[in-house]
Amino acid sequence: MFSQKKIFRSTADYSADIANLKQEIEIADAIVLGAGAGLSTAAGFTYSGERFEKLFSDFEKKYKFHDMYSGAFYPFQTHEEMWAYWSRFVYCNRYMDIDNGTYKMLYELVKEKDYFVITTNVDHQFQKAGFDKKRLFYTQGDYGLFQCSEPCHNSTYNNEKIIKDMIEFQENMKIPSTLIPRCPKCGKLMSMNLRSDDKFVEDEGWYKAAERYSRFLHQHENLHILFLELGVGYNTPVIIKYPFWKMTTKNPKAVYACINYGEAYSPDEIRNRSICINSDIKKILFNMV
Repeated sequence: MFSQKKIFRSTADYSADIANLKQEIEIADAIVLGAGAGLSTAAGFTYSGERFEKLFSDFEKKYKFHDMYSGAFYPFQTHEEMWAYWSRFVYCNRYMDIDNGTYKMLYELVKEKDYFVITTNVDHQFQKAGFDKKRLFYTQGDYGLFQCSEPCHNSTYNNEKIIKDMIEFQENMKIPSTLIPRCPKCGKLMSMNLRSDDKFVEDEGWYKAAERYSRFLHQHENLHILFLELGVGYNTPVIIKYPFWKMTTKNPKAVYACINYGEAYSPDEIRNRSICINSDIKKILFNMV
């Protein structure tokens, strides 16, 4: 059992840690990147505030929710209303190009290294930044995919065209009924391919990515590995954070690094092989490239 004591630095000056992390990136035999919501937040994908008000002011005025996340769980009365909201949500978080350079700076740091990415993010930003799709494992789904809501089968479907059609033809916060997505096999409603309950579809691509990730870890398990965790909180720590701690503990050559504003720390068991930077991810990456 890991110690849960949080270790924070007494100074905001992380220059030495930045230098150590940059050196680790250069000398590591392999890098495993673990990314959570904090990375996309640093990249500009905020769900509230000015960005929400700019894109969803009409929904906010009518339905009285004040951030995108709350809107995703709002009990809309019709499918036409629900998909008007979700199409706008998906479009701005999946298909709009708004990355402020955070993902691209990260790619520049690791592109020449033997790396693999595991992420709970579903916004496709790694591939947009240039990361090799065969070195990515999106564990929780993708805003760019539909699945059967039942589900009657384990396949997913690219939704770019229909999402853009929903954006183009919606009026008064409703889409035309003809655009409501339905399963091509059973005719039931489609839903987003996002892990929120036991109906999440792990399709063929998901299993292949999981296998590639497992194989990468096995091939490098006794080497000098840098486990670099970015913006991972405590919503799903068993996917990235706890496994990173465990693998670092088992491998005396491994180093654990964490950049996370407000939540950067390591357990006592690996403290002497940890680099924890309690600061804005974008700012730290900017100082490393």
